[in-house]
Amino acid sequence: YALLDNGGYQPPAPPAPPASPAVTGRPGRIEWRAQGTENDLERAAAVLRRDLGTPRVIAFANPKGGVHKTTATVLAAATVGSVRGRGVLAWDDNELRGTLGLRAGSARHARTIRHLVADLVQIEIREGPELLEILDDYLRHASDGSYDVLAGEESPRFAQRLDQFTVKRVLELLRRTHDVICVDTGNNVESPNWRTVMQAADQLVVTTVPREDAAFSADWMLDLLHEEGMGELADNAVTLISCPTPGRLPIQADLERHFATRTRAVAVVPYDPALETGSSIEYHQLQAETRQAWLRAASVMLEPFGG
Repeated sequence: YALLDNGGYQPPAPPAPPASPAVTGRPGRIEWRAQGTENDLERAAAVLRRDLGTPRVIAFANPKGGVHKTTATVLAAATVGSVRGRGVLAWDDNELRGTLGLRAGSARHARTIRHLVADLVQIEIREGPELLEILDDYLRHASDGSYDVLAGEESPRFAQRLDQFTVKRVLELLRRTHDVICVDTGNNVESPNWRTVMQAADQLVVTTVPREDAAFSADWMLDLLHEEGMGELADNAVTLISCPTPGRLPIQADLERHFATRTRAVAVVPYDPALETGSSIEYHQLQAETRQAWLRAASVMLEPFGG
């Protein structure tokens, strides 16, 4: 693929002692390189705590499945919520049978985006505490209460109702009640809900794993955004590389270098055995190294805002 430097993948040289930068970026951008130092983590947490100026929408995207979009959406919300304490939501805007509602939040009810849309007119007219109270009936919550979840609908017949106007109304409603809205965008770049979220996003996070097909799909999506007039969103994106196995795969360094030329920054989050089963994600069960990497990655996502 033209994706990789020098026109293709080259076998790695014998491994050197790992420098393992956690976040890389273009010159002039903030970079966090230390692995878990106290000042590094305090600085990252300070970014997540600050006033963001206005509610922010973070879109997690890659047209290919199996590239940790859902996991990234959940863990970004969990990380930001654990620092901010409230006002963070993860929305599964997957067009067909998204699993975010199963992997995040307590299933205290079976309501999904379908039920919210059905009652949207009655909810939109509420204000203040009354709005928070009624909206709570449609949301699920993380076990520690650090973030809320708006689950996707499992019925494929519902997808046609998520047109651009409905998605805009839902986003506007969520902006009235939450400071950070993390959206799992699904895989269909032609769907109205995917394009509407992209147009509304303040920050794009391109999720990938160290595989050529996953990275090629991410690269193609960035080209598509440029063609569709969303080049600024693509250029200011954060590429998130999730490691699906212990250890560093040889192709990872090539991908880090490549996406550092295409997006604002590249963040790497490590493998964690707590995520391997595909079951409910519990932030507190992650290894300390994983939580620290996510703290740095989330701070890079929100770094352009507020201050």
